[in-house]
Amino acid sequence: MIVTDAPGTTPQVLTTPRKKRFYEILYVQVLAAIAIGILLGHLDAKLAIDMKPFGDGFIKLIKMLIGPIVFCTVVGGIAGMQDIRKVGRIGCKALLYFELVSTFALFIGMAIGNWVRPGAGFNVNPATLDTAAVSDYVGKAKHMTTTDFFMNIIPTTVADAFTKGDVLQVLLVALLFGFALAAMGERARPVTALLETVSQSLFGVIGFIMRFAPIGAFGAMAFTVGKYGVVSLAPLLKLIGTFYLTSFLFVFLVLGAIARIAGFRISRFLAYIKEEILLVLGTSSSDTALPTLMGKLEKLGCSRPLVGLIVPTGYTFNTDGTAIYMTMAALFVAQATNTELSVLQQMAVFGVAMLTSKGASGVQGASFIALVGTLAVVPTIPVAGMALILGIDRFMSEARALVNMIGNGVATVVMARWEGELDADKLDVLR
Repeated sequence: MIVTDAPGTTPQVLTTPRKKRFYEILYVQVLAAIAIGILLGHLDAKLAIDMKPFGDGFIKLIKMLIGPIVFCTVVGGIAGMQDIRKVGRIGCKALLYFELVSTFALFIGMAIGNWVRPGAGFNVNPATLDTAAVSDYVGKAKHMTTTDFFMNIIPTTVADAFTKGDVLQVLLVALLFGFALAAMGERARPVTALLETVSQSLFGVIGFIMRFAPIGAFGAMAFTVGKYGVVSLAPLLKLIGTFYLTSFLFVFLVLGAIARIAGFRISRFLAYIKEEILLVLGTSSSDTALPTLMGKLEKLGCSRPLVGLIVPTGYTFNTDGTAIYMTMAALFVAQATNTELSVLQQMAVFGVAMLTSKGASGVQGASFIALVGTLAVVPTIPVAGMALILGIDRFMSEARALVNMIGNGVATVVMARWEGELDADKLDVLR
């Protein structure tokens, strides 16, 4: 407590903010909730499965605000730049960066999959597999074509983009509105001011919802462990371990090298976004961390217009974790079913995965559908083999979503530095 009593003024008492106790810190609460969820799933599977609505409800609360937040931040960012050419330049650089890093992730997944061979020794006969659970994914994947992907970017109506919650559709609408407001100049200032106010109120709502993050993480983790069981991982531990190790190496070696070039340390960055990391780990979805990640990147010194443009775009086009999963899982199915793949066939899987991985977000299930669609280009790989990894896909989705989220955060800081849209003084905390 500090008392000020300057001459001619009324004495004032200034209180310093109370330091949070350790159990009041969000990431501590989320970590404890995850541990409790795992314990419940192990001790009482039936009760743990019934906890699923807690996880689903929290994810829905976050996702209902993602569309409006992306729209407000992207429109406000583009209108704030007031330079269409600059927006186009940043967008093209970002897409080039996304493609290069994601392609490298695909290559790493394929290289380690061929080296470790996690599926070798399974000797599975595809005819003996129960494909009923995979049939729904196969049906959805058959309709996934490159043309359909790009046509799906265009919503039927403006409102349809928000009601479906498709981030890519919302992004398209936001880009069009942003360009229109930027062209209007000063006349658009009242609209941009309104969007700024709405955006701040939406982040305020997110702050309130985040208080329930421990409950959501508990429900999602309890369901996962209760439904599939830790014991069910044993036969496929080699694949899971290889995937997690590859993801770890990608983050610390590849993204770490990129971060060092940009002037910061990946370890410091991970510590800075620890709440988001634990949230994604608990919910198996990178979407739950999108709003708070954007807020933290702004506090880190990245300009708001750039954050509003790069992060939502990256959530669709910069899916590094999904890229690693696609090639590694495809090789696993081939190896487990004793299907020999030629170099050309592997290159075909690689090429198609470059496209299909772009349509798979951090939401559990989307990457599995994209993988089924990728395997369709090599008929010799039995799609029935996907039944082998369906049960563990939920566990692997956590690593996918984590790498996707971390990759987008690093990409935003890198782009902000390259474009001079970064407050260097604020970045000192990561050096």
